[in-house]
Amino acid sequence: MDVPSQPNEGETYVLPSAEATLIARSKLLSNLPQRGLGAEQIQHHLREDIVPGLNRASQSPNYYGFVIGGVTPAAAFADNVVTEVDQNVHVHLPNETISTDVEDRALSMVCELIGLSPAEWPHRIFTTGATASNVVGLACGREFVLREAAKTNSSGKHASVAEHGIFEAMKLAEKSGIQILTTVPHSSLRKAASIVGLGRASVVDVGMPDQRHIFDLPLLEKRLSEDTSIASIVAVSCAEVNTGLFATNGRDMQQIRRLCDQYGAWLHVDAAFGLLARVLPENEKYSTLKAGVAGLELADSITGDAHKLINVPYDCGIYLSRHLDIGIEVFHNPNAAYLNTASTESTTSTDRTIPSPLNIGIENSRRFRALPVYATLAAYGREGYREMLERQIALARGIAKYLLDSKDYVLLPQQPKGDSSDPLQHIYIVVLFRAKGEQLNKTLVKRVNAGRRLYVSGTEWAGLPAVRFAISNWQVDVERDLQIVKDVLVEAAS
Repeated sequence: MDVPSQPNEGETYVLPSAEATLIARSKLLSNLPQRGLGAEQIQHHLREDIVPGLNRASQSPNYYGFVIGGVTPAAAFADNVVTEVDQNVHVHLPNETISTDVEDRALSMVCELIGLSPAEWPHRIFTTGATASNVVGLACGREFVLREAAKTNSSGKHASVAEHGIFEAMKLAEKSGIQILTTVPHSSLRKAASIVGLGRASVVDVGMPDQRHIFDLPLLEKRLSEDTSIASIVAVSCAEVNTGLFATNGRDMQQIRRLCDQYGAWLHVDAAFGLLARVLPENEKYSTLKAGVAGLELADSITGDAHKLINVPYDCGIYLSRHLDIGIEVFHNPNAAYLNTASTESTTSTDRTIPSPLNIGIENSRRFRALPVYATLAAYGREGYREMLERQIALARGIAKYLLDSKDYVLLPQQPKGDSSDPLQHIYIVVLFRAKGEQLNKTLVKRVNAGRRLYVSGTEWAGLPAVRFAISNWQVDVERDLQIVKDVLVEAAS
């Protein structure tokens, strides 16, 4: 392999060198000191010994591995304040702190950013990430479908997993199982299914044979209707992780909503990074992407990740639901007198009572994640986030066009026969590709990352190795970054 080129002036390496990681690892303390080394010495140790061994995933606009985003200056400042004030945002105590007011307002602003009415999504909370949000969504969905089933069966009894446990609740609901119907799900959905007791095997793919990310609606209805002893949760992948392609359009969402209502299913949307496409303008350039997020307001629950395209520090997930009563049923914190709350007091300008977060989410101990979200949304507004996303999409489409014209690479997934649409219209922030040559393809990820000027992640497509660009950093400069990508890909192919 050729010696990788050096970064240009003003450009930094995305990854530490192999030597830097070895040195940093060797300088880790081998055991706990008997006497402390002191804050000043530890500050020097961290800065000089530890930091050189860390990557620049969030700091560099040229990290294209996982969808990590970055940290806007406003969010970074707010996160320092979070550490300084060190709030535990778990109980609504309006006479003692406004931390829960900030969280409620920040989540209301998230709703406004993506064109949802905050009043229609009363169960809203920040989580550790989309995995935790999927856990919350499936737990609420599990509660809902069994409760609804019990209402219509011969017993007429109230079935609650939260109160009775899953076995007793299923018995009361006269159900033998719960299935999760989806298309090309993110791995976190299966993990969430495992955690809430439904099992990874409950996740069933109902995608089209030639386009696995799109719902096969007749198959979906068949799975919903063929076994009345099985309750159902329908999970929509809003921007599939390998390709960034969307599972639905507005018409599909209307049909899926109708089917969920007909068969008593819960409609959950996993929109970890697809959610922000709702800020894009209504024009031909983004028509395919806008169609992919049309109808999200029909869902029962939605997950998102603020540490992705909203560009706040790790960790910060988003959960929104139209069913606050279900959330309280599942997550309320019982029999803890010392956690009595003042949640009956109305404290907001809209006269809305703020529920204590510990009663609508997983954690009793919670970092003040809301403040960086509040700060960055206030600093840049809807127009600022629209402009950020348009730059990210422009870079993704620039990379995709280069790959389409390249003699060395092929853009994935390849369009079905008869599809004459512009392939760039489908590109959101993820670009999937592979090398045309088999040998090059086997070592492509290593070659691309070897120069440390950018970073991509390896994946698999149609049983063969593939490479994925995921673009989500607020610092994207289309002209500068596209040239870096071209230079590195030319070098890798040589």
